[in-house]
Amino acid sequence: MSYQDHIIEMSQLVKSKGGAWDGIDAEAVARMRLQNRFKTGLEIARYTADIMRKDMAAYDANPADYTQSLGCWHGFIAQQQMIAIKKHFGTTERKYIYLSGWMIAALRSEFGPLPDQSMHEKTSVPALIAEIYTFLKQADARELGLLFRDLDAARAAGDAAREEELTDAIDNFQTHVVPIIADIDAGFGNAEATYLLAKKMIEAGACAIQIENQVSDEKQCGHQDGKVTVPHEDFIQKLRAVRYAFLELGVDNGIIVSRTDSLGAGLTKQIAYSKAPGDLGDKYNGFLDCEEIAAADLKNGDVVIERGGKLLRPKRLPSNLFQFRPGTGEDRCVLDSITSLQNGADLLWIETEKPHVEQIAGMMDRIREVVPNAKLAYNNSPSFNWTLSFRQQVYDAWAKAGKAVAAYEREKLMSVDYDGTDLAAEADERIRNFQADGAKRAGIFHHLITLPTYHTAALSTDNLAREYFGAQGMLGYVLGVQRQEIRQGIACVRHQNMSGSDVGDDHKEYFAGEAALKAGGVHNTMNQFA
Repeated sequence: MSYQDHIIEMSQLVKSKGGAWDGIDAEAVARMRLQNRFKTGLEIARYTADIMRKDMAAYDANPADYTQSLGCWHGFIAQQQMIAIKKHFGTTERKYIYLSGWMIAALRSEFGPLPDQSMHEKTSVPALIAEIYTFLKQADARELGLLFRDLDAARAAGDAAREEELTDAIDNFQTHVVPIIADIDAGFGNAEATYLLAKKMIEAGACAIQIENQVSDEKQCGHQDGKVTVPHEDFIQKLRAVRYAFLELGVDNGIIVSRTDSLGAGLTKQIAYSKAPGDLGDKYNGFLDCEEIAAADLKNGDVVIERGGKLLRPKRLPSNLFQFRPGTGEDRCVLDSITSLQNGADLLWIETEKPHVEQIAGMMDRIREVVPNAKLAYNNSPSFNWTLSFRQQVYDAWAKAGKAVAAYEREKLMSVDYDGTDLAAEADERIRNFQADGAKRAGIFHHLITLPTYHTAALSTDNLAREYFGAQGMLGYVLGVQRQEIRQGIACVRHQNMSGSDVGDDHKEYFAGEAALKAGGVHNTMNQFA
């Protein structure tokens, strides 16, 4: 419905009340409605799920149309990300937000900072989703409010062309509300617990839920040691639980991102149930590290598997965990991924130990032999040393091609001494092209950085503290922050406006008319930044 249609509809409603609502301004109502387009989280989930489905289809047609996101740990950070994207690129298309369980654990738990082991309150996940969308909707209200003020000024000046231009901008306004891919870890319990939490996340607005195949009570960060996976049938129950949650709430297009940690997980908590040779449970057990024994070799408490007429004893640790054979990680990732896609997952996530396009592509090639349109969400993780990894990749490629590498020490390539070299330049170019190359070669539909704003907050605060508490004093803030905000057009330089002061003034005028006591008058110091 257009801006003018809203005004007409509200005018008719006010008029129908026989004078009782004459204090209600129809255009003010129209503005408030446009500033609050999404009334519930479920509306957001349905809207953003459709966006993701459209983007997935576009990527299938052209891998250059991949999508991206940054992980955000607060609603304000997500809001500023989307405001920046609109400012720099003019559109939010193919730009999402990632919600990281790691950052919730580290920054949003009432227990204080925690490791990424699902020890934080599960309710903090939907709470952050809701918080992010509150801030994104506020960004809509703020930006539309500025357009409304400009529209009023154009009318007052009698500038009909400008009025038409602004009306068109209002009618074609692009919301800051974009899809969130939200981390549910390993489901925080059994399938019922996963279902209940998934419902809360969807009700808060999540259209895409990422779930991993680790055991929930021993969950570890994907880039740390000690990961323990579960048999496929256990994980499939949780995939179904998430799908049921989407369908119950009417988000039929909801996205499930199935993550496998098998590449770095050498342990399982249980032996899979198998009915017949070659079934899914038997395939899972086939990766176990076993020794062949005779019946006479059985010891107290032994667990054994019969396969092909042989008696096999899986290696069991004192922790009662079973060990996989070394070198089976990639095969397990491929089987995990195919199985997930065949049981309702929409996107894959393969957690790797380094950012290497051909390593990822090698697994995706095998997966796509079975599921041709398989697509990845890939973690461009800050846990990787990108500089060292890519310099070593270039070093190895040069050495293989017979190019001289004697001037370089492979293990010391992180050194600043190499920053100006040809090798460093080629490595940086590979990093710059990593997302496009990965999208084209390795089936990566969505590139995300899990923890970027954790690191940027730390870095910017360190820089400010060094200057402000040092010899620069207040100049440290002015040079490093405020002057840059002004010159780069950062909206937050007018922090009162960003926090909603002008929208609040608009409401005061709607409610009280000429009696409104507004904050944005001539003496407001924010006018220095107008």
